[in-house]
Amino acid sequence: MTLEDTTGLNRQFNGITEPALDSLRKRIGVPIIDSLEPWCHEATRDNIRHYAHGIGDDNPLWCNPDYAHESCHGGIVAPPSFLFACDRIISGYVGGLPGVHAMWAGADFNWHKVIQRNDEIHTKAWLKELIPHETQFSGTAIQQIYHVDFFNQRDELICDAESWCFRTDRDIARERGTKYEDLKSRPHRTYTDDDLVDLFRHYANEEIRGANPHLFDEVEIGDKLPVMAKGPMTVTGFIAFAQGWGGLYIRANKLAWQQHHNHAGLGIKNKFGIPDCPERVHWESEFAHTIGAPEAYDYGPERFSWMTHHITNWMGDNGFLVNLKAKIRRHNPVGDFLLIHGEVIDKYQRGDQYLVEIRQHAENQDGELSIEGTATIALPNE
Repeated sequence: MTLEDTTGLNRQFNGITEPALDSLRKRIGVPIIDSLEPWCHEATRDNIRHYAHGIGDDNPLWCNPDYAHESCHGGIVAPPSFLFACDRIISGYVGGLPGVHAMWAGADFNWHKVIQRNDEIHTKAWLKELIPHETQFSGTAIQQIYHVDFFNQRDELICDAESWCFRTDRDIARERGTKYEDLKSRPHRTYTDDDLVDLFRHYANEEIRGANPHLFDEVEIGDKLPVMAKGPMTVTGFIAFAQGWGGLYIRANKLAWQQHHNHAGLGIKNKFGIPDCPERVHWESEFAHTIGAPEAYDYGPERFSWMTHHITNWMGDNGFLVNLKAKIRRHNPVGDFLLIHGEVIDKYQRGDQYLVEIRQHAENQDGELSIEGTATIALPNE
């Protein structure tokens, strides 16, 4: 059944209302106590490997104990973006506005320590800010920004981070959104064997710096990072990420019922009349269409993790990723192929750290901007 509202839309979902926003504003600055259990409490060998493989990262520093034992770390460590698996808030769990879609859209991470094997991770989180935007995708949207601090078992600060989702009116996005007008009439992309050979050469040539130190004095402003490939996008790839990351709402049977029962608007009926999670926009194109997306599409934290993967391959085992901030610019629907580019834009010494700044951006096969950001890396100088 649909509901008619004053906008003339045939309502299938709740819209953004002032009373709901007023209620949500009361949560700003309040510590979040009752949150969903994270996928990973500990950075175990298997958890680290599952996450790394979920983003297509085969760096032996995360995955090979013998290699890692001989490294400067003396053992396996986790990729920086592993923290997405350790907290639901940073990964896009947003409270308030039931029935209004949430799309993870960016983050700003500051790392202070390497994530060691078997570190036990706990967090402190709060809603920081709500910012209204006018968008092509869904008209008025609300940017919902959270702050999360990550600590290890010794209460040492590993990372402080902010991430944000855009809360979008599903019905307006579906019926009136103009962001993807060009895709509605564009035929599905089909790759030829020659296309795939050309694309997959990036995988064949992917370089992991590894144990060969990337020294600060060797780096020059204007240096280009090797181009990194991701895709072509498949539902299988999205599920691989969910296996390592955990998924926000992927639950079965009784646990699914409990979640839908406790959170109004979360369980959305599928074509069989069964309440199912909103996360299925990532594997069910039919449902992705109902929220205004062109097809099933990748996860936001997944794409951010690809940006960190690009950096860690380049910086080597002795480098340390200090900061990465990135903003998502459009969906990556199934069939898309991304190339991630990077360039050194600055280098300087701050205290005892030798720092290099990188500007990154990723474009799809049609040259459309998918994600952009900046990174700061500390490199050895001897």
